Amino acid sequence: MTSLDLAPIGNCAVSGLADRAGRLVWACLPRVDGDPVFSALLGGAAPERGFWEVELADGISAEQVYDRNTPILVTRLTDRHGGAIEIIDFCPRYHHLGRTYRPTAFARLVRPVAGAPRIRVRLRAAADWGSRLAERTRGSNHIRYILPDAPMRLSTNAPVSYVWDEQIYRLEEEQAFFFGPDEPFTQQILPAVRAMLDNTRAYWREWVRTLATPLEWQAEVIRAAITLKLCVHEETGAIVAAMTTSVPEAPSSGRNWDYRYCWLRDAYYTIQALNRLGAVDILEGYLGYLRNIVDATPSGRIQPVYGVGLEPVLQEWVAESLPGYRGMGPVRVGNQAHEHHQHDVYGQIILANTQAFFDQRLLRPASVDDFRALETVGERAYQVYLQPDAGLWEFRTRAAVHTYSAMMCWAGCDRLENAARVLGLSERERLWGARAREMRAKIERGAWNEKAGRFAATLGGDDMDASLLQLVDARFLADDDPRFLATLDGMERTLRRGSHVLRYATEDDFGMPETAFNFCTFWFIEALYRVGRRDEARALFNEMLSRRTHAGLLSEDCDPVSGEPWGNYPQTYSLTGMINCAVLLSQPWSTVR
Repeated sequence: MTSLDLAPIGNCAVSGLADRAGRLVWACLPRVDGDPVFSALLGGAAPERGFWEVELADGISAEQVYDRNTPILVTRLTDRHGGAIEIIDFCPRYHHLGRTYRPTAFARLVRPVAGAPRIRVRLRAAADWGSRLAERTRGSNHIRYILPDAPMRLSTNAPVSYVWDEQIYRLEEEQAFFFGPDEPFTQQILPAVRAMLDNTRAYWREWVRTLATPLEWQAEVIRAAITLKLCVHEETGAIVAAMTTSVPEAPSSGRNWDYRYCWLRDAYYTIQALNRLGAVDILEGYLGYLRNIVDATPSGRIQPVYGVGLEPVLQEWVAESLPGYRGMGPVRVGNQAHEHHQHDVYGQIILANTQAFFDQRLLRPASVDDFRALETVGERAYQVYLQPDAGLWEFRTRAAVHTYSAMMCWAGCDRLENAARVLGLSERERLWGARAREMRAKIERGAWNEKAGRFAATLGGDDMDASLLQLVDARFLADDDPRFLATLDGMERTLRRGSHVLRYATEDDFGMPETAFNFCTFWFIEALYRVGRRDEARALFNEMLSRRTHAGLLSEDCDPVSGEPWGNYPQTYSLTGMINCAVLLSQPWSTVR
């Protein structure tokens, strides 16, 4: 049965997901939001195309691990005769000729390690959203795949006829496969791919060395950080919400969405988590992406989501040719959220930029000109914070004045006051400070429900949602504020389901929610820690870690009874929650001295 127990590989230009046997079942070209060349993840029970596998004849077992502190995936397959092979999967990434070499390419090394193993290589590239096999042509050492947007070439030292015919053959020496742009491979392929592997390993291990990891849960945090970096489209600095589309939030729910785009909210939380680890390279790239968005919207109205190349229109349509994850369609391409008004994004743009006014490590610290550009975002936040929007949960058929959206607008204006102070702009400091105080007072009055004795999810309402847990993280309330304690108590009684937390417990456009949102559970863990329930927080955090896939990752949602993962994968929200909680809960490094 199709599963989300998958391991990602990538290089910040392209990414893919491999199953436990090393079969690549998902990858899009020429970039993360493109046509899936490997589409088997959404191909139903027995897809005939859209995958790349190295099948071991008479195979009986598979073991899989990552090469330490890298996204290099090592799969060992064993047959019933004692034969075994090792498959090493990676996307090349390293410094070369003064640039970062990160081609749109997947590399594999296949090695015999025991006995006399026999293998079959099947690369069935799909085209036009899984509707057909890509046309092929062959040469003496390569096979060309005529894909609509990015023709690709498989270069190899394996017998090309064996690959072309999907013939079983004995693997007697190491073989290299490079599936990349349709260009001649001008080097000796085996030593070249080996060198790529060594250089890629060195790059990632050096990057991990720069991370300020917590003492506890280091391996878990490192794996989450590497995977978040794989969700970066480095060419522009965009950060996608997930690598996949249309994995349903719950079985047959119709809650199937395309997450291969840059939500400004998700990206803010991603860089917030990575900043806590000191990964400023991703911050710098994303700030460049934001500056281009702000420059392109002088009117001030900013969308919640954009394409990785800054595309504002993400027209949503259904790919009828793919049956969907476990046959649970529809498979959606694009996302209607680009049309939404979600006012929290104004605050998140400013919050993402705030560090640049203070951080002396950055190659490009923020300037007065950057502050002036952000003021246009602040003006918009000030104008709309009391107006209805779709909210962070992106309701499609209703709008309200959401407390979370209003609070994030306040946070943006509050941080503009801080930025003006450090820049010595006293008049602007006074203006933004006055606005922030005015906004806070109105939000406090409107969101407080006197009858329930707690804050509500909407101004003037009595509903609850998990975003109220962010009142403390955004510095709107203090940890020990009685109003927050009362809100936490109400949220726990309303939304907690055992060890899980729902986003909300009311009907939406698709009925009642069935699964728990992992990020909300991590928010709850943070809240428990902040109010002094630290043993509970640690126990719940360790329980969440036990629900990770074998690759050490989480999807968007999970079944609150079985713990089975649902929703797009790997999901940046969930991984940022893992990092944030580990940093907060860990014992300090000083305890090992």
